[in-house]
Amino acid sequence: MEIRIESLLEGARRARGTVVIVDVFRAFTTAAVALARGADRIVMVAEIEEALRLRDQGVGAVCVGEVDGMKPEGFDFGNSPYEMTQASLEGKVVIQSTRAGTTGVAAATQAQAVYAGAFVVAEATARAIRRDNPPEVTLVAMGWNARVRTDEDELCALYLRNLLQGRRPDPESLRRLVLAGGEAAKFGDPQQPHFPREDLDIALRMNEYDFAIRVVREDGFLIARRHG
Repeated sequence: MEIRIESLLEGARRARGTVVIVDVFRAFTTAAVALARGADRIVMVAEIEEALRLRDQGVGAVCVGEVDGMKPEGFDFGNSPYEMTQASLEGKVVIQSTRAGTTGVAAATQAQAVYAGAFVVAEATARAIRRDNPPEVTLVAMGWNARVRTDEDELCALYLRNLLQGRRPDPESLRRLVLAGGEAAKFGDPQQPHFPREDLDIALRMNEYDFAIRVVREDGFLIARRHG
């Protein structure tokens, strides 16, 4: 298995083979919580306007996402795993649009298989990929707005590579590294209430869920479901 690590939107566009798009803060932590709380599936789109249009057309019931970290006008929820813990999602179809994670999924057009990656589903994701044993894997750390590299996504990609290669780094050490990074500081900042401290705590619950998030194209849509 050849494993490459890429970054940002350009990396997603270059990614080949089995691709994991990594967005820890917060898209795919949010997606994992939504699926764990009973959402039937998540329709992942790149643009805010598309998400709203699809909800109006009845493709999904709930719009979740962000622009610059804030809930877009007309959306039901922000890109917040903590908000997902408070939401009634059982059996519902969620439509998610973010500036990094779902944009990266949409950009990964050369992939043979796509997973959404975060710390909360890291071991399950590695297990699913190892079971399929693809010849080529690309791990894409999406960063802030898919333009700036961030510690949490780069570290999660490295963690996934180690798991895929049969090594088991200490999750607590990774957690401390992320907490020392610049992105962690905004959570709980009273000047940025759209970044609740609870989101940070949830995002760093290493291997919280025993499922991966597999993304497949169905009827022209990118659909994420629990896998494994």
